[in-house]
Amino acid sequence: MATIHKIGRRKTAVARVYLTEGSGKITVNKKEFATYFPTATLQYKVLQPLEMTQNASNFDVKVNVYGGGTNGQAEAVRMAIARAMCEVEAENRLILKPEGLLTRDPRMVERKKFGQKKARKRFQFSKR
Repeated sequence: MATIHKIGRRKTAVARVYLTEGSGKITVNKKEFATYFPTATLQYKVLQPLEMTQNASNFDVKVNVYGGGTNGQAEAVRMAIARAMCEVEAENRLILKPEGLLTRDPRMVERKKFGQKKARKRFQFSKR
């Protein structure tokens, strides 16, 4: 099997994933997976598509991720791995699609409008 390259995005984070057959080693930005994503929830998010398809120990994953915060990066990595799992085996799509792992979350931070206080995004609501 050759290397599978897929891209995942969330908010402003972009993750590029390179999937090869191996022992289940995950490297993120040339760091160990557990050191880059220290909390259990972030680690769960990244491993979710691998565990759902029972492939956690079958593939080595190399990830380049930039932009956004840690949560956005973890979800971008999750999406990229899920897309790669679909390319490995078409049946994986039936497992991942109902869980929403293949759907790009379109929500972005709303821009700041001029004439408003620092954090305000919208003008004060008025019914009339």
